[in-house]
Amino acid sequence: MARGDPGDSGPPRAARGAESARDDAVLPAQRPGPAANIMDWDKLRIFHAVAEAGSFTHAGEMLNLSQSAVSRQIGALESSLKVPLFHRHARGLILTEQGELLYRTAHEVFGKLAMTAAQLTESKDRPQGLLKVTTTVAFGSTWLAPRMRDFIEVYPEIEVRLLLEDRELDLSMREADVAIRLSPPRQADLVQRHLMTVNMNVYASPSYIKKYGLPKSAAELDRHRLVVYGEDTRPPVPDANWLLRVGSPSGRLRRPALTVNNVYAILRAVQTGVGIGTLPEFMGYGLSDLVQVLPELTGPQFDAYFVYPEEVRASKRIQVFRDFLLREIAEFGF
Repeated sequence: MARGDPGDSGPPRAARGAESARDDAVLPAQRPGPAANIMDWDKLRIFHAVAEAGSFTHAGEMLNLSQSAVSRQIGALESSLKVPLFHRHARGLILTEQGELLYRTAHEVFGKLAMTAAQLTESKDRPQGLLKVTTTVAFGSTWLAPRMRDFIEVYPEIEVRLLLEDRELDLSMREADVAIRLSPPRQADLVQRHLMTVNMNVYASPSYIKKYGLPKSAAELDRHRLVVYGEDTRPPVPDANWLLRVGSPSGRLRRPALTVNNVYAILRAVQTGVGIGTLPEFMGYGLSDLVQVLPELTGPQFDAYFVYPEEVRASKRIQVFRDFLLREIAEFGF
């Protein structure tokens, strides 16, 4: 029967009033007590700093507080929790078991808060946060990675993660944030920016030329050792093995001395004198242990693109990285 119905058989009004008074009387005891101070962010922040520093004095220096003020805050936190958080020793502080538990939780919370703050402030402040960049092993190892120092010095708040794979990572599934692709993107929902057109050149090492001589024409490649890309996998650059047929009088493919399913490994093999190989010009540029062979040969060209999903177009991290790439490419002379 609903409360207050005429047929309610509860206590008379006066008794209910007394009950209400008693209920009101116990309410203060039911309110959160001192233990709720664990949610005092200032005390947790100070506790986290003390746990990191190992002493009240060092934590005070980090927080611009006096040693006594830090000690009082830790004492108040321990009092509210009714557990000791540190063992006090002459040589410093050691976390108790309860202190370790609280430290792990506080460290995780403050870490997540810092990450969230970085994401929230990126749109109005300096770009910051994680940026996952994927490209081929050859381009990433020989051209991109050596240039990352300048970018990191200008944008230290951006954590760059290079993912070097000859297979294409799926940007729509966030396997990476952006990609530098050496062929036109096949996904229609990706934003693409043309970066450069790359030539394929022919190279040999000085030690190879000294031993086997320098070919004077493409036809003379028949008498030389050639290092080419393996046929079992899709090459990361188009027509990677054009050296096997260019200038062949009979039109037949030459027999290679070595096949390798990685363009960077072809570079290393050519550098050590295994044979003559064809490489993208960004790999051979400026290397003293490589000599361009038959520079009059016109090898295949391919285009490189900067690619990213439409939904991250407004990200400052991506914008500044794109601008950095364009500046570096302009200076390189592509």
